[in-house]
Amino acid sequence: MNINALISTCALALVLAACDGPPNQTTSPDRAASNGVQTNGASSYQGASFETTLAKARAKIDARIDLPVLVPTPKDAGGGYTHEKHKDNAKLIYDAGQLYTLTGEKKYADYAGKVMSAYADVYPDWGLHPAKKEQSPGRMFWQNLNESWWLLHASQSYGAIKSTLDADQQSHIETNLLRNIAEFLSDGSPETFDKIHNHGTWATAAVGLTGYAIGDEDYVEQALMGLNKSGDTGFLKQLDRLFSPDGYYNEGPYYQRYALMPFVIFAQAVEKNNPERGIFDHRDGILKKAIYTTIQQSYGGLFFPINDALKDKGIRTTELLHGVAIAYDLMGDKGLLSIAAEQGTFVLTPESRKLSNDLVAGKAEPFDFQTMRLRDGANGDEGALDILRASADPKASVVVMKNTSQGLGHGHFDKLGFIFYDNENEIISDYGAARFLNIEAKYGGHYLPENNAFAKQTIAHNALVVDGVSHFKGNTATGNKYAPIVGPFLNDSNLKISSAKIDTAYDGVTLKRTMAVVTDAAFANPIAIDVMQAMSDGAHQYDLPFYYNGQLIETNFKVQAHATSRAPLGTQNGYQFLWNVAETTPVDGLSQVTWLKDKRFYSVSSSVPKDTDIIFIEAGANDPNFNLRREQGFIYRVNGAQNVTYASVIEPHGEYNPTVEFTLNSHTAVKSVTYDGTLDASIVTVKTVDGQTLSLAMSSNPDADIRHSLESEGQTFNWVGPYKVFHSDVHKKGE
Repeated sequence: MNINALISTCALALVLAACDGPPNQTTSPDRAASNGVQTNGASSYQGASFETTLAKARAKIDARIDLPVLVPTPKDAGGGYTHEKHKDNAKLIYDAGQLYTLTGEKKYADYAGKVMSAYADVYPDWGLHPAKKEQSPGRMFWQNLNESWWLLHASQSYGAIKSTLDADQQSHIETNLLRNIAEFLSDGSPETFDKIHNHGTWATAAVGLTGYAIGDEDYVEQALMGLNKSGDTGFLKQLDRLFSPDGYYNEGPYYQRYALMPFVIFAQAVEKNNPERGIFDHRDGILKKAIYTTIQQSYGGLFFPINDALKDKGIRTTELLHGVAIAYDLMGDKGLLSIAAEQGTFVLTPESRKLSNDLVAGKAEPFDFQTMRLRDGANGDEGALDILRASADPKASVVVMKNTSQGLGHGHFDKLGFIFYDNENEIISDYGAARFLNIEAKYGGHYLPENNAFAKQTIAHNALVVDGVSHFKGNTATGNKYAPIVGPFLNDSNLKISSAKIDTAYDGVTLKRTMAVVTDAAFANPIAIDVMQAMSDGAHQYDLPFYYNGQLIETNFKVQAHATSRAPLGTQNGYQFLWNVAETTPVDGLSQVTWLKDKRFYSVSSSVPKDTDIIFIEAGANDPNFNLRREQGFIYRVNGAQNVTYASVIEPHGEYNPTVEFTLNSHTAVKSVTYDGTLDASIVTVKTVDGQTLSLAMSSNPDADIRHSLESEGQTFNWVGPYKVFHSDVHKKGE
């Protein structure tokens, strides 16, 4: 079932909480068993319940109620004392307001009012933050993005407790705190408020929620329609521009997760206060789609780390706790309960309580993780993120093809790059972002200089590099103009496959990549087939990296290691950060590299041009501050060629058990890999050591009725449509 069908068939129960309370929780089926949710939908959920979360929040607030409120003068950047103290106070304000809503105990309303009053006493006297960031600075925080986050939490609490305050308290908090911050974020920061970007989303949502909390319709209208209320900017325009028709967010899953919270919480308030706007039906239910696609863009509970992404962020983040709770309240999809079970924690909202109660009652069903194409761009015509899952098993192999647009300022230069997952691990990996978030001691918590100099560069990814220069020459503005053209996409039971090409990453060079996940009796596990091609009228150097996660076990060639001294691989475009660890030349055009990760072996067997050099690399050169992770990989390099094709098989195999000391099938099953054809039609043939043969036929024509014929390996292959797998028994019959 696709996302549109899932949304259209789920019942909508619009039982929405007041603007004073955001929604709830989420969990992930890939580890659902850890909290007792079984694959047949029966439940013996053993995790924490909503009442556990409620009790912890009570204890936390009760311990603070009689203590003085500490409101330090802003001083520190992200991660510093004042930064973290203001964050903590915002959470206290929010939790106290929610506790009042959930329990009716006035002491919690009194405490929330007490803390907000303390801020109202001092906020008007604060100028711009002394450690103001290069982007729009804040007053309480180094950037006004954090100010928006703070106001989003405080305004919800104020909406919950307003009726408990006397007129003087209301006036003091509204005038000196809430309105003061709201006007600073809107009229005072138009470059952020009217920006189509996640910073703009946080600002508009915070100001809009403030409008609902204090009864100011002008704030709400500005939030929805932009400062001049024309609709050219603002929250609704962000919904139209930042998401594709499939619910994919332009900056990638990491920032989709981050932006999701203001989107869904403000939308919930709009639905309650202005149901006539039909906010959750806007753009064919784009927000509901966005919640689902955020979950779909994860493996092993962690988000795909494309673009500027920290690799430890996943479905247990607060933003997705809220998103899943709201989605469950809207739609009643029991698959979301298994996501909630994996998260094992809740937020303080009525939707969260409902989610917990249904989870404990045994209503959970497995979440429907799918193979899917998520189109990019507001109109769905700027490439796509293609997710190829071998099966519904959460531990099964997954190929993530990054055929998306640039991704604005957080995008990386890695067109047609990919990530490969298996057995709950990232096996062929993406570097993600170079940053230690909120660790002030490490470059103040900023993105490190190496984020631009290395992590964003093409050579840091599993993507083809031409002449040692990054895609679009590393220029973000240029990259934002162009996106890959996606080819045919197929999701059959034993074949998941997609392709894309781009001719704008380099002048005069066309890049094309086709990737497939194939389940076949010739292999014990599903394999991935990767065909990377480059075509040009001129001669170039072509570099294709594979970053592998694990311990190198063997190769089919002799490695000439630089055992006592190393040199950087280059001087620019990210090459300066890579050590040249070893070099070699493959035998007879076949390269095979095997490594071990988490008790399973992995091999990449590639058909490469005979003049290919293989360079083993490790990140960390020219890195005196030890900012980079010591990640490793190998590069296929061809010099002086017009056209090049690398055809590879990525194969999980065998088992290593150190406890009982046995090893099974540590060697690759691949004997040979060959490629024949052109950009329009081609064949990859894989032969195994035990005599089996598998061939993958590919055409760039998406027409399902077109017939194709191609000779390869002394045989004629005939097929209909863009893709077909030929198996050993088919070959023997001459079909």
